[in-house]
Amino acid sequence: MASKSEPVCLIVGAGLGISLAVARCFGAEGFKLGLIARQTDKLEEVSRTLRAEGFDSFTATADAGDEDSLRNAIRSIHDKAGETQVLVYNAFAATPSNSSNLELARLLQDFRVNVGGALVAVQNVLQPMRRAARGSILLTGGGFALQPAAGMASLSIGKAGIRSLALSLFQELQPAGIHAATVTICGIVREGSHFSPDKIAQEFLKLHRQEPNDWSPEIIYQ
Repeated sequence: MASKSEPVCLIVGAGLGISLAVARCFGAEGFKLGLIARQTDKLEEVSRTLRAEGFDSFTATADAGDEDSLRNAIRSIHDKAGETQVLVYNAFAATPSNSSNLELARLLQDFRVNVGGALVAVQNVLQPMRRAARGSILLTGGGFALQPAAGMASLSIGKAGIRSLALSLFQELQPAGIHAATVTICGIVREGSHFSPDKIAQEFLKLHRQEPNDWSPEIIYQ
């Protein structure tokens, strides 16, 4: 088991884009990094990259849409690294389809990842945050929450849902000293652009660094 002296940033939906950039930001702030993803090969690639850069990282595989799988993975990270002080939920699922053609089963399956997994992750890190009267819960949102795309109905519904979850958590948890918020990304994430992972990651760090009197429930990045 790792030393419990350093705080833990837990990232659900770890990959080589936004989540890797976020991991670097929080790693540079002295956080140990807990990484959860469904695909073992990509998860290990992210972990190797971070370790090569001098960051402590700990991994567990899980399907974010499977409650038991995700709960067990979070428990594994806590056993190895310590309790979560910052949660970043970056998992998503997308089925290209118009609403009129979208199968209900597919919508519900995607929703379990896009929103349900975030809810499960939050519920499984809240106890130590409540005990410490501090913590950050940061959810990756998207512009489809503000302006849905007809051909991406499932993801549009999911991003609207995770935005609503973040805003309701902000109201609920603020009195407990826990900052819940979302970064609503209104553009296509692409290296070398205004929407590069490194620039977006700074918005997550900005939310975490806000003083309680200045807490924002959302940053709309456009």
